[in-house]
Amino acid sequence: MINEPFNAPATDVQRLRKNSVGLFGVLFMTVATAAPITAMLGNVPIAVGSGNGQYAPAGYLVATIILALFAVGYSQMAKYITATGAFYGFISHGLGRVIGMASGMAVTLTYIVFEAALVGIFAFFCQDLVMTMTAVKIHWMVFALLMLGANGVLCYFDLSLAAKVLGLCLCLEILMLGMMAFAVLFHGGDAQGLHVESINPLNAFKPAEGIAGASAGLGLFFAFWSWVGFESTAMYGEESRDPKRIVPLATMLAVVGIGVFYVFVSWMAVAGTGPAEAIRLAQNPATAAELFYGPTRTYLGEWAVTLFKILVVTGSFACGMAFHNCASRYIYAMGRENLFDCLGRSIGRTHSRHGSPHVASTCQSVIATLIVLGFWAAGKDPYADMYTLLAILGTMGIMIVQALCAFAVIAYFHFTPDNRLNANWFKTFLAPLIGGIAMLYVVYLLWTNMDFAAGSAVDSILYKLIPYIVAASFLLGGGIALYFKYFDKIKYQVIGRIVMDDQRSIA
Repeated sequence: MINEPFNAPATDVQRLRKNSVGLFGVLFMTVATAAPITAMLGNVPIAVGSGNGQYAPAGYLVATIILALFAVGYSQMAKYITATGAFYGFISHGLGRVIGMASGMAVTLTYIVFEAALVGIFAFFCQDLVMTMTAVKIHWMVFALLMLGANGVLCYFDLSLAAKVLGLCLCLEILMLGMMAFAVLFHGGDAQGLHVESINPLNAFKPAEGIAGASAGLGLFFAFWSWVGFESTAMYGEESRDPKRIVPLATMLAVVGIGVFYVFVSWMAVAGTGPAEAIRLAQNPATAAELFYGPTRTYLGEWAVTLFKILVVTGSFACGMAFHNCASRYIYAMGRENLFDCLGRSIGRTHSRHGSPHVASTCQSVIATLIVLGFWAAGKDPYADMYTLLAILGTMGIMIVQALCAFAVIAYFHFTPDNRLNANWFKTFLAPLIGGIAMLYVVYLLWTNMDFAAGSAVDSILYKLIPYIVAASFLLGGGIALYFKYFDKIKYQVIGRIVMDDQRSIA
């Protein structure tokens, strides 16, 4: 593992605009990436209907505990390394430049496809909402292009603008989910009560009762899937006001806060519907959303269901824009290292006025648009094909990188002599070790349940290529690093080493 310091001249490195966001801004963008309303409506019904049934909330509790352990180590790393390419920088410092570049390439791919995936589900929800309210069917591609254009425009400017838009959308969707959940709580659940057994963590490993082929592992996977994006706190470090304090705090608040909220909302959805009825509704994709719409209609009224459907649209838009921000910053972080001539002057540039990675953002808009156009040209469905397949592709890549990051924390603090004084048996060893092993288990759950997760898209060529695409991204990154290691040692030293020190300079 190579961790020798590297100092790049400040004049050679483009910088993002500092002091753009505070704690709440980072939190808004992070939680928006996790997309609470989309995660709940999209993942909980699958976990209930084909996973751990009425015990799906317990699965979310187990995921909260495991991800909190991962976040403990991740937060410790963030106190010492502030880099826009969060995973890229962390893994490069902990496991070396070759694994770091391999992980950086893989995680950049995941965020690129995540935006396109969310464009698909946004377009699907928009088409359905407009059809419901006006009886007019507009082609989903219209909504997709509108979202791509809006993301490109909003992310071109100062990060604070995107944070305000995401903050508004996020507050509205959390308010909606909270209204439903508290309405059920105040009414005491269904006729049998609140079904406290649904949040017993020991029950998370039980399959749905009475459902042939139900898998508790599937329920746990979809629980973990609901958190994708929480790690994006670290990539906003260079633009936050006090990164050494804000990023670790935002990470723990995001993981624990999202987790507690997910457990509560999913529990109330099951309690408000009733365990048996919840499983029955979740079995059919046409009625799965009633797991949330039903209690909302019963305890709040039909007006709230309509509002719910509108906020699903705004929530998926916020999530897509947050992923656009993430992808842009990873593209920018790798570009500003200027490993290949001209990258530093193109995708590695920042806007002279807004301090945003505007070229990388435009590049991401073009790539996402081409992906969406490709699915449209192939006659694919925006939800069943584009969202599902790209989400699986991205999740596989990011879970592997998360596991590597957990092990990088251990290596950085315990196997690097200069950092051993900052090591802690729990925060930098046991917590990330458990978190890393758990991430590998989630990858295993995805691998064993890929056919189910893909649904009707299981026969597509892209589905069959997913493992190879993920592997290729790692191999490409590792190959690039090895090339520079043997043929250009000066540039090799730059890989993953452009970070911000405590004095807010680039080191």
